[in-house]
Amino acid sequence: MRTPRLRVAIAGLLVGLLSACTQMPPLRGTGDLGVVIERASGSVQVVENTHRTSLGRVEGLGDLSHAHVTYSRDARYAFVFGRDGGLTKVDLLTQSIVKRIIQAGNSIGGSVSQDGSLVVAQNYEPGGIKAFDADTLELVAEVPAEYAPGQFSKVVGLADVPGQKFAYALFDAGEIWVTDFSDPKHPTTERHKAGLQPYDGLVTPDGRYFLAGLFGEDGIALLDLWHPEKGVRKILDGYGRGEQKLPVYKMPHLRGWAMAGDYAFLPAVGRHEVLVVDTHTWKEAGRIPVKSQPVFVMARPDGRQVWVNFAFPDNGWVQVIDVPTLKVAKTLEPGKAVLHMEFTPRGEAVWVSARDSNRVTVYDTASFEARTVLPAEAPSGIFFTHRASRIGF
Repeated sequence: MRTPRLRVAIAGLLVGLLSACTQMPPLRGTGDLGVVIERASGSVQVVENTHRTSLGRVEGLGDLSHAHVTYSRDARYAFVFGRDGGLTKVDLLTQSIVKRIIQAGNSIGGSVSQDGSLVVAQNYEPGGIKAFDADTLELVAEVPAEYAPGQFSKVVGLADVPGQKFAYALFDAGEIWVTDFSDPKHPTTERHKAGLQPYDGLVTPDGRYFLAGLFGEDGIALLDLWHPEKGVRKILDGYGRGEQKLPVYKMPHLRGWAMAGDYAFLPAVGRHEVLVVDTHTWKEAGRIPVKSQPVFVMARPDGRQVWVNFAFPDNGWVQVIDVPTLKVAKTLEPGKAVLHMEFTPRGEAVWVSARDSNRVTVYDTASFEARTVLPAEAPSGIFFTHRASRIGF
């Protein structure tokens, strides 16, 4: 039989447990979460794309101009790469910084290894890549981009590829390197001649082909990762031959998002065109005239549409290409200085950042109606967690 004192103790314990439970955040997954970069304030907003809301803000991430984000294998942690060389691990559920390091003088992004154990940064200054333990951010190995004695190159277009490997381009060297981290502390690297000034890269969704866009010449460098011994093949060679190239106001970007069905859609450097490549033959299949110089050319996940934004002075516009007809089907004006777009995992909506309008607009990709407008401080990149399970992101 319980005594009055025992009953009081049990009641107190239950009250304490109840109080603790009410203070805990509700359990939830991370599959519909993401971050919006706020470049001017060095912060990110943690957002969710089911109800299209902002959950909170994480500050203190340094210089986020041209910031890039990749995700841990469990899609809980965002690795944020800043232009100041900062690498910050952010917990999306607690909306807090787990750890932050300065790993270089000027960084341009990074990626996570196939098994999720390594996070690799690509750097302008000093040139090269660095591999860190994804749990602790402790340095595991470094591969300097020394392409000739005493000469180092900026690294661009880093992408994780199967086999614990990373493919990337060396802008100054005109080469593509593939580094194998199967033995994490003793990586090995293959070098391939690519062409003049590779400016960015993408790997196909199956991880087989790595493509690097060339800034110093008209063309794309293509490396078959199943047969690297065959070397780099040049495709779209001289696509602007005989034409006057326009001044380039912003370097285009490439990623695996440019693949739609049997085609790759690629920005033409210094031209008002999107190039279409047949991925069976890797030959040009067409050119689509667009409003200005394309920056991001991104396919909706089902491949039915391709959305394009543009360089200054036409960076307030977005155009939508209908893939079956290869024609522009819609032109939108989301705001001033549209910098990035990100589709929801199944593509029913796309989030569009407009830096100088301080807002992110969420569009229905079927009706093109704006569903939601979220305020943000000079927003740039938008990164959802479904990237965690994709090759090359």
